[in-house]
Amino acid sequence: MSQYPNKPVVLFLTSYPTRPCGIATFSKDLITAIHDKFSGNYELRVCALENSNHNNHVYPEEVIYQLNTNSPIDILKTGAKINNDPNIQLVCLQHEFGLWGGKYGNLLLDLLPLIKKPIITVFHTVLPNPNKEQKFIIKEIDIHSSKLLVMTKSSALLLAKDYGIISKKVHVIPHGTHHISWNGQNTLKRRYGYTDQIVLSTFGLLGPNKNIETTILALPDLIKSHPKIKFLILGQTHPEIIKNEGESYRSYLEKLVDKLALQNHVEFVNRYLSLKELLEYLKLTDIYIFSSKDPHQAVSGTFAYAMSCGCPVISTPIPHAMEELDKKSGRFFDFENPKSLIKTLTPLLKNRLKRKQMALHAYQKTRTTRWENIAIAYHDIFQMTVPTQNVNYRKPEINIDHILKLTDKFGMIQFSKITKPDPSSGYTLDDNARALIALIMYYKNSADHEVLSYISTYLDFIEYCQNEDGTFQNYVDYQKQFHKLNHYVNLEDSNGRAIWALGFVVANGAHLPKSIVEKADSCLKNTSPWLSKTSSPRAIAFVIKGLHAFYEIHPSEELKRLIAQLADKLIARFIATYGNNWTWFENSFTYANSILPEALILAYDITGRLIYRNIGISTMNFLISHIFLKEYIKVISNRGWLQRDNIQESHGEQPIDVSYTILSLKVFFQILNIEHYHILATRAFSWFLGNNQIRQVMYDPLTGGCYDGLETNNVNLNEGAESSVCFLMARLTMEELNSVPYKLNINSIKKSKVT
Repeated sequence: MSQYPNKPVVLFLTSYPTRPCGIATFSKDLITAIHDKFSGNYELRVCALENSNHNNHVYPEEVIYQLNTNSPIDILKTGAKINNDPNIQLVCLQHEFGLWGGKYGNLLLDLLPLIKKPIITVFHTVLPNPNKEQKFIIKEIDIHSSKLLVMTKSSALLLAKDYGIISKKVHVIPHGTHHISWNGQNTLKRRYGYTDQIVLSTFGLLGPNKNIETTILALPDLIKSHPKIKFLILGQTHPEIIKNEGESYRSYLEKLVDKLALQNHVEFVNRYLSLKELLEYLKLTDIYIFSSKDPHQAVSGTFAYAMSCGCPVISTPIPHAMEELDKKSGRFFDFENPKSLIKTLTPLLKNRLKRKQMALHAYQKTRTTRWENIAIAYHDIFQMTVPTQNVNYRKPEINIDHILKLTDKFGMIQFSKITKPDPSSGYTLDDNARALIALIMYYKNSADHEVLSYISTYLDFIEYCQNEDGTFQNYVDYQKQFHKLNHYVNLEDSNGRAIWALGFVVANGAHLPKSIVEKADSCLKNTSPWLSKTSSPRAIAFVIKGLHAFYEIHPSEELKRLIAQLADKLIARFIATYGNNWTWFENSFTYANSILPEALILAYDITGRLIYRNIGISTMNFLISHIFLKEYIKVISNRGWLQRDNIQESHGEQPIDVSYTILSLKVFFQILNIEHYHILATRAFSWFLGNNQIRQVMYDPLTGGCYDGLETNNVNLNEGAESSVCFLMARLTMEELNSVPYKLNINSIKKSKVT
């Protein structure tokens, strides 16, 4: 075993692949997710549980011990090994009665007193109405555990009601699900040979409790009106059943298929499927059938995976299904009742649109249970038990796939439905200006010459929107016509963003083709008649950002005076509202707040005027005091914003505000050389990674896109241009920040005062 680099080791006591077992799969997925999310915080190791000494399972390197749960001697030896390893600081134990040796897994009770490390126990099954021995075992587990985890609310209630467990010790963390793309069902059907068929499926380690015969018995009546039904039975037989009963259950099902002449409608996929293959089968499924005959089955990974793949689910009423399914995502049928299944399935077989609506709802509903979010939930529990000094969220790889997907030959499309661009939403100057900045940042980072054509597209769009007087229009429909909204909406802020983008192009001219730089320079010079007339605070700030960038390449006294003139307008606004514990430019916080103090720091950088520096720092500190909590950022809610002396709304956070805050903190750090701003930028970026109010990841690791908003209990799954581009800008900004060393000998920002 390798040495641990000063990180706490969490040891999982669990079955583990290559042992075929549902809990083994669960643990592998959980460990992978925690590692991918928090690899800098923990070392994750496994004690693999076996049921004999004669297994031939080959384990990966994270497995450091193997334990025969039917051997009291092996249990004693393993307990000693765990205690003698000083690096192990926490044990995460997976529990199901059948996983441990003895009638009810009672040999586990020999191990628990031996372990002198904190234990977190995860219950995969909580039986109602336990007998005396079952209740005793659970109570003993409770005594030796710091925390108890269950996967459903009903399981938590059972622990309190039937076992007398104190509720505050129990935490509900759902079964995790994999992140898959929403679109692509028809492509998969063609690949697997199910084009034009209505695919029903079920999966899992096969055994009598799956009650698959109920679906087979229902098929003859269903096929009469829907002859293109194909029922897929996915998965091999459970190894314990093979050991005790052989393939008798599978043989029974095969004979039943033959008897009912269903050979063309039922397909057995008799093997242990790889994760990729399994998810593809589920994704091509039109309706998933969960037919368990065990009314006490607390949770099902198969059920959860099916929903996450966008399957409408028809299920028997097990507790997990009762909690998760509603009429928008599935239906129920009676245990072991083919007629009930026929009655439930028939309306859905007739209504393809309804199936698609249910599929989308199931997909959206399981968004919170994706493994990256479950990893955050487990991390939070670990932190309660074995706190670490610094929590490091692993940054995702830079991915521009969704940005490019949103872009056609004319420009960047404004909105998307989930991940699919929505051309009817048209285009905006705002999005294309930000995209121009983001792709230049990406090009500097990657030297990927293929993106130059996209940079040209965004710049051409800005030029297309410029009027003869040098101003810009913002809204363009999909037919490339200027939208009537341009006549009713104040476009100053959009015009300011265009200046920011054009100045950014010129500032980075050394990295770009000459033709691109010359076009941006020409567009920017055409704006000179109106720049000094800008009055909106954010428009002023964006203009200053653009002019500061231009000044770095083409400094002049005239430009310096213009920047000072614009900065003075911000100072005047500040003076008009400052006082009574309110250190801001307006009587409310709205959107893109951080760019106002940022603009003053940029003006200070050009002019050297201390008033810009001091008010910039004071207003930024004031903003920071409202949006940074101890552990994460909570930007101003878009539900009415934050009015002076009012209480802030808790939800309605948008990626654009987090991104702008990060960009502004970078400017403060680079110009003022104050480490604190770098630390805050890192904390702000972790908002995208799940360090936010609802502990949900805000970016899409498959596409590189970003979700449109963080709501009360969920995220908005649409990946529009604004949010996706802003996430890319934030991610690239962190890349730039991490290449700059701290300068630790600078005075604290707390010493700066308003003058």
